[in-house]
Amino acid sequence: MYFSFRIEPMPPLKLIKSIILFSVYLMTLTCVASSFSWAQKTLSNAEPEIFNLRVGAHADKTRLVLDMDRKIDITPFYLLDPYRLVLDMPKVRFKINSTGLVRPVGDVSGYRFGLFDTNTSRVVVDLSKPMVIKKLFQLSGVSNSSTRLVIDLKSVSKSVFQTKSAASIQKRQKKRTPNTFSEANLTSNYSSKKKVDKKIIIIDPGHGGVDPGAIGRAGTYEKNLVLSTAQVFKSVIEKDRGYKVVLTRTRDQFLPLRKRISRSKLLNADLFISIHADSISNSAVRGATIYTLSETASDKEAAQLAERENKVDIISGMDLSEETKEVTNILIDLAQRETMNQSAKFAGLLVPELRKVIKTHRRPHKFAGFAVLKAPDVPSILLEMGYLSNLNDERLLKTDGFKKRLAASIKRGLDKYFDPN
Repeated sequence: MYFSFRIEPMPPLKLIKSIILFSVYLMTLTCVASSFSWAQKTLSNAEPEIFNLRVGAHADKTRLVLDMDRKIDITPFYLLDPYRLVLDMPKVRFKINSTGLVRPVGDVSGYRFGLFDTNTSRVVVDLSKPMVIKKLFQLSGVSNSSTRLVIDLKSVSKSVFQTKSAASIQKRQKKRTPNTFSEANLTSNYSSKKKVDKKIIIIDPGHGGVDPGAIGRAGTYEKNLVLSTAQVFKSVIEKDRGYKVVLTRTRDQFLPLRKRISRSKLLNADLFISIHADSISNSAVRGATIYTLSETASDKEAAQLAERENKVDIISGMDLSEETKEVTNILIDLAQRETMNQSAKFAGLLVPELRKVIKTHRRPHKFAGFAVLKAPDVPSILLEMGYLSNLNDERLLKTDGFKKRLAASIKRGLDKYFDPN
């Protein structure tokens, strides 16, 4: 038995339509595959994200939970005086909508997070008593393909905590990635100062990264406010070609006190201005204040402010055993007397200029032992632009108009200070 088949030729128009539809289909598949590959590559190259942090108290432990988009390496270590757990990790993006704990949870009294140095993000957990990690584990695919880091803390004696602290710090130092900041490069970039005869002004935006500084009544972070203001200062002052302005930090990154001081010395700076925005319990107090260095504080408020500012390294989770005596000891030596006099001179010239454009504190020039002002041969002031604890000041400090007026007044103060006549 034989069968015969006859294949009918496809009409030309129908054949063309089929070829076009098949080509579109292949192109669509290619685009989907490419998009998927691109998305995977983008995710792998992007910085990890941490989008939630919470604390829970249990009968036998206190639990910390961090939700993130993937697993990351965590290096925990412990610090004494006060008790702290510090979590170092590769640079991440914090998407946490939180300013810390409103009240203690278990034996955790608070936490902070941010960029510690160029390569390292950090979470600092304040402990009300000695506690160490009982368990640390990461769970993948908890929800929406996220990862959950779980840390259980248990109470221990002070001696056990001290032993764990010493061992954990030693382990961290072995793993620590060197900061990309190069003091040699910084020096070479501005070594031509004397050749071009420019006055080098260091503007130091206080706090940063893991150290938020004060937090305003409306939620303004001091670290963000002073950084944006410093950038305006630089723009306004450098319109005069006789000045070169260098910022100690140009992004939201923590900078230890000793590096803030050393940068002004390395650059052979002519003047150092550290800018801040304070917060105190009396919300009625407002206005700008200039502080200069002194062994004896001018009043109780100045002493308390200096004490808070000198603790920023502790707040950020610094191991102060690495710090130099230049920072930790705020006593003044004889070599600084002339520098202190020059600092007071600049403050005296600046106060009238500030009063022309902004509200100042009833005592606009005060004295206290600020560690950040202790460079022995660079005249230095600390400018508190206003009080974030006062709603009027907080609103005003965020406006571009205020920042520009403040920058212009500082520029006039600089002109008077450097006027040879």
